[in-house]
Amino acid sequence: MSELLFTLAGVGGPVAAVAGGARVARVRAPRAYWSAVGLPVSAVRLTASYRSVMEACGLTADPTLTARSLARMRHTTAARSLPRRRGFRPSVMGYRLRLRMRPGQTPDDFAVATERLRHAWGVRAVYVSSPGPGWVELRVVGWDVLADVRMPKSAESALLRFPVGLRADGTVHVRDYRAVPHQLVIGATQSGKSVFQRNLVAGLAPQPVALVGVDCKWGVELAPYAPRLSALAVDPDQVDDLLAALVVEMENRYHLIRAAQGIGPAVEDAEITSDIWGLPEHLRPVPVVLIVDEIAELFLTASKADDERRARLVTALIRLAQLGRAAGIYVEACGQRFGSDLGKGATMLRAQLTGRVCHRVNDSQSADMAFGDIAAEAAQAATAIPADRPGTAIAGDSSGGWSHIRTPHRKIGDVARLCADTAHLVPDLPALAPFAPAVTLGSVDLHTAIDALIAKVGAPDGTGKVPVA
Repeated sequence: MSELLFTLAGVGGPVAAVAGGARVARVRAPRAYWSAVGLPVSAVRLTASYRSVMEACGLTADPTLTARSLARMRHTTAARSLPRRRGFRPSVMGYRLRLRMRPGQTPDDFAVATERLRHAWGVRAVYVSSPGPGWVELRVVGWDVLADVRMPKSAESALLRFPVGLRADGTVHVRDYRAVPHQLVIGATQSGKSVFQRNLVAGLAPQPVALVGVDCKWGVELAPYAPRLSALAVDPDQVDDLLAALVVEMENRYHLIRAAQGIGPAVEDAEITSDIWGLPEHLRPVPVVLIVDEIAELFLTASKADDERRARLVTALIRLAQLGRAAGIYVEACGQRFGSDLGKGATMLRAQLTGRVCHRVNDSQSADMAFGDIAAEAAQAATAIPADRPGTAIAGDSSGGWSHIRTPHRKIGDVARLCADTAHLVPDLPALAPFAPAVTLGSVDLHTAIDALIAKVGAPDGTGKVPVA
């Protein structure tokens, strides 16, 4: 009896240790766990249950004429036809399975069965896409990739195009200003909106673009990035002048485009353009990205004079959103909430902001304002974001598509130091020179100055400029 106990202990001890280690790794090192355990198990389960799962999910088709003829000759029943597997690509997040659909099938047939496939194969989620006619691709995610966001090293950046977060299906969420020129970003306090904004600044800072900040919270959000900003306005009066200057700059750029067109018999078709990207490089003005930190502050009024200023501000923003793309001026409007109750012009401005990102919000109207004209399901998903998952958001656009995303956490000090290191990239724009933030360094080291700036921002000093030294 004692020998049996010793034998069981010798075998059970290592097994228990391995099982316990796997359980810990599943929580603390999900990538390693998936690669070592989850992926092989899931691949075996997929292979062993493929036919039964396809039949249970109604993803089979009637047998072909050849199969029926052979079955009659053998006096058997022809099996239903399965989608043919033509590719299995594993990754640290899951795998991709490409299928050749049977005649009469569509990707929608697979989309409605994703929840059944998820449970049948024991994975986190299944997403469906169609790479071409007759083909469907299942993107299988093995674990919760948004629990600990780590951007893949393969994520590439280009001018006005860079990754800002990770999607729930494991793909990278990219902010592309050329494709989606203007965007509305909403999020309540502690929802992760500011971190999303930091990722935007971090992606734009190393690029040859002009960054313009509007921060009516006296600069507490955008002032740390002052070395990289071409302009910064921290109260409504300054914003009024800054937006007016941007509208004039936009008009001048349109005059430049018209002058460069000079359409005549000698002008080739390829040289005719309707935006700055068709201009020769030596004539092309630098792109401008306007980041508005708290959009609702521009709509608030307390007197008749405020009403007049508000009308000017909203009109200028709408003009920039309507016409700015061709002039290379892009608007990123951020706020804790955004609703039609902000007043005249709010809905019109919202209509020009093609991109939509909604973090956790305190009221359903903000979610409806973000996605009500795109997809009602996206608005419902935005209101269901838990408070313990900051940085999680619903991202969508006017095409109706939307997805869960989460941005990697960035400290404000890290982004501020990046802005200090890229301060030499601030372009020379005379129209914005009067609004350049005052960063007086003197003999102080640049990084030390940034640390001091982060510590000092808070109360306004009357000029709206926050000196560092």
